[in-house]
Amino acid sequence: MKMNRHTGLAFLLIFFGALILSNKLGFHLGHHIMSYLFPAAMVGLGFVGLRNGKTIIGWGLIIFGGLFLFGKLSGLFAILIAIGLICYGISLLRNKSVY
Repeated sequence: MKMNRHTGLAFLLIFFGALILSNKLGFHLGHHIMSYLFPAAMVGLGFVGLRNGKTIIGWGLIIFGGLFLFGKLSGLFAILIAIGLICYGISLLRNKSVY
């Protein structure tokens, strides 16, 4: 198979089409991926809009997509904050200096 610049896009479209089809047929493995993909695509399209001179639409898509993506990733942020607090507490115990 000859590789050109459209081959990667073709594989990406086939992959996402298969995820959508598997979700509609009852296999819910693609549901979680697609729920993160839509807000990320909104942010990406916002950047494309900014590069093409459509600032209002671009910033609107970036803000809404970022808010939706932030909501989806809030569980991950909570885990990272918890790990950070634990590491900071351990470092305070190791120093044993009173501030």
